Amino acid sequence: MVNWLNVWIVVALLVPVLLSLRNPRRESQTKIQTLPKPHSHKQTQTQTLHLPSSPSSSPSSNSFFNERIRDGSNLDYDFYRDTCPQAEDTIRSAVTRIFFDRRDSAPAILRLFFHDCFIQGCDASVLLDDSNGDKNRSIEKQAVPNQTLRGFDKIDLIKEELEQACPGVVSCADILAIAARDFVTLAGGPFYPVLTGRRDSNQSFYEEANDQIPRPDDNVTRTLRLFSLRGFNERETVSLLGGHNIGKIGCEFIQERLYNFQGTGQADPTIPVDFLNQMKLNCPENDTILEASTFEVSKLESSHSDIRTSYLQALSSAIPSGAAFDTHYYQSLLKGRGLLFADQQLMSHAKTARLVSAYASDDGSTFRTDFARVMLKLSNLDVLTGLQGQVRLNCSQPVSS
Repeated sequence: MVNWLNVWIVVALLVPVLLSLRNPRRESQTKIQTLPKPHSHKQTQTQTLHLPSSPSSSPSSNSFFNERIRDGSNLDYDFYRDTCPQAEDTIRSAVTRIFFDRRDSAPAILRLFFHDCFIQGCDASVLLDDSNGDKNRSIEKQAVPNQTLRGFDKIDLIKEELEQACPGVVSCADILAIAARDFVTLAGGPFYPVLTGRRDSNQSFYEEANDQIPRPDDNVTRTLRLFSLRGFNERETVSLLGGHNIGKIGCEFIQERLYNFQGTGQADPTIPVDFLNQMKLNCPENDTILEASTFEVSKLESSHSDIRTSYLQALSSAIPSGAAFDTHYYQSLLKGRGLLFADQQLMSHAKTARLVSAYASDDGSTFRTDFARVMLKLSNLDVLTGLQGQVRLNCSQPVSS
């Protein structure tokens, strides 16, 4: 029998995202649902946040992206139902095995998926070891923002299993999109539907990856602009960045913030002193063993809080990875304890600061709903379908013509 509850969940998430994809930059003013303000025993008060449309970008930049955006309208639900009906079950089974063996695979694959989609769309170009058969050309993996990516071997493992069952059928782009969703769900995040039928790029885009992937030291203006160019408004941007609430952050991402902020030879003056001391303890100035010196985003309840909303980002690599997929990321930003400068910058912009406060002020349901919707939108970004691209037999190698 049809599970009508699942069908309803899929429809409820899918319809608004597809509508937004048809008109990503002409959104009217939107409201975030009414959220309770923090309280103890007093009557609940409410606030309504009004969100303007995405920040404007230069006409030339927008026209460039508009010309090449493929919005996923040619994707299908259960695309492989006839050609490889076991495809999604195979991916889910492999992801489950990998997750319970290495729980840190969840944030790794989520980050890998984001870096792929952000450059020329969700086309698995980040997985390539050469570009269109040219081994002398630089590839996305070599771009500075991608040099710390992990999880390539996990995608290769899943691809091998699918090639045994259905040779040459399931694209690497679809594997990465589905695996990212399944890892997020296993890590405690929300389920969201993933449409399928993506095709793989035969090219890798090194220059674009170097220039266009958001950096950990970006200010909020650049962050919003990069997301806006891809059709994401402020609310969607803040929601996507909430994916930082799972996993670990290597010291290399915050060294300059701790010891040479903007070339001053000093720490970022906005970091609370006690938090700065904790960060320096875990990331000494000359520390080169980054594997052993990583931060984990986790939550510690304050004994001074009546409403249990005082969250810190724990700084010990001894704490098991895989923190709860909840609002502690936003709680940390409210306390001035964002690990990355780019994350903490969300509090320097009035609109994004209101969103951070809103996401932090309820039980996490608003964030989880928004995150599911924006992940569906991200997974449909600029995809190749139909006769475009190819289906690789090996995710690291394009199919030779």
